[in-house]
Amino acid sequence: MSEENIQETLKDYAVYMKNITKVFPKVVANDNVNFAVKKGEIHALIGENGAGKTTLMNQLYGLYKPTSGEIYVFDKKVDFKGPSDAIKAGIGMVHQHFMLVDNLTVAENVVLGSEPKKGILFDLKFAKKEVKELSERYGLKVDVDAKIEDIPVGMQQRVEIIKTLYRGADILILDEPTAVLTPQETNELFEILRALKNDGKTIIFISHKLKEVLEISDTITVMRLGKVTGTVKTSETNEKELANMMVGRNVVLSIERPPTTLGKSIVKVENIWVKDNRKLDAVKDLSFEIKEGEILGIAGVAGNGQTELAEALSGLRKIESGSYMFNGKEITNLSVREIRELGISHIPEDRQRRGLIPEFPVYFNLILSQHYKEPFANRGFLNFDEIKKYSHSLVKKFDVRPPDIYNLAGNLSGGNQQKVILAREIGSSPKFIIVSQPTRGLDVGAIEYVHKELINLRLNKGAVLLISMELEEILSLSDRILVMYEGRSMGEFENGELTIEEIGLMMAGKRIEEIKVLEKV
Repeated sequence: MSEENIQETLKDYAVYMKNITKVFPKVVANDNVNFAVKKGEIHALIGENGAGKTTLMNQLYGLYKPTSGEIYVFDKKVDFKGPSDAIKAGIGMVHQHFMLVDNLTVAENVVLGSEPKKGILFDLKFAKKEVKELSERYGLKVDVDAKIEDIPVGMQQRVEIIKTLYRGADILILDEPTAVLTPQETNELFEILRALKNDGKTIIFISHKLKEVLEISDTITVMRLGKVTGTVKTSETNEKELANMMVGRNVVLSIERPPTTLGKSIVKVENIWVKDNRKLDAVKDLSFEIKEGEILGIAGVAGNGQTELAEALSGLRKIESGSYMFNGKEITNLSVREIRELGISHIPEDRQRRGLIPEFPVYFNLILSQHYKEPFANRGFLNFDEIKKYSHSLVKKFDVRPPDIYNLAGNLSGGNQQKVILAREIGSSPKFIIVSQPTRGLDVGAIEYVHKELINLRLNKGAVLLISMELEEILSLSDRILVMYEGRSMGEFENGELTIEEIGLMMAGKRIEEIKVLEKV
């Protein structure tokens, strides 16, 4: 096809990526991918962990160069040497982890690297005027004088969007944009995206949240194992079909939580205080209890003390004051081994730092904390026959890929590293399990399996503390929910007692009592 014919074919497209292949050592991340985005649409790009969607977008943004294939932006063939070339071509990318300088103001962050000058000096007054006009035009409410460290994550995300618009972006790539937002902030973001679309902007929305994708997008492209499995109009598809395209089989999207008879109170936490790495109070006067056969979900935006709570309860962090009881016994500040010996397991948030020894093979990682016990050890010597037999069964049950127990854990993808940890911690049939972000980096099929295993633990009288940034996951699995904000409890309630909007207000710092008073007014 001639260049003229290609341009005629692509006149309606903002982006056309043709036969894109990207090869890393031992991995084909993108395999002959074709991806086309029409001008002025919101196009969702979805897929399981490791499907290749972020790699594809990193090539569009100039962070990677394709091994082979062609990229067209607004009818023109491009060969980006780096992100600066992509920005000049009208492409902006808002990364999942914001690229902002905490001690600078909103206006200073937006113009950083492209500062307006008055002579040789930075014209801050003009910068503030420009940022304010941009924010008002698109309904991106921000305080141009506020420091980034003093504003919530929802506003920080707006700053990132304004930053791309300030640099002239007509195509915006948003990578997992709702991962750290409350439901209200998500709704506000969607209003902003619709306003941008109405102004003629083209938006590529990378996500794994199918409900959100169906709500905000016009078109959806699904990737699996580095290839595109389909592109569909949003109005003509549904969650079930999308999940099938992502995983290659039918997936149960909504797990059943059968009624169960609660047993005795097994975990009791009273007025605990825990400090973070900066020696500041991260958990403040927190109390709750969990009974046998119960899942207590901890909801909240990331960074509100959930990580420190999980580490304190698993023995990794000191409890400064307060009481931690298990089965009627005081266990405050016992060692990690002493806590695990009681039948308490922990799925950590940071799998590489807290959950695995990357330099050790999979089989050894699967018996960590049990390596000194029978049948895995006898008189100080490891019983490799038993270790490998046990490891083979767990790898098969939890679908760890590749199913090679001799492979180093560090060589596995993030999702499969998570499966190894889940296999070890759930496979030990704990009495109490502390679960932090259990499905981060997993595809919908693996998520289905993890959720079933947690429900099975509950049915077998296990107590579960579930900490997740995914409110949908909390609502799906929990019997009761506690919302944390700035280290404190905003309130505790039975699942189903409050609406998503009410929970969102609690996640933003409103106490349950305040919400109920407001509703009566």
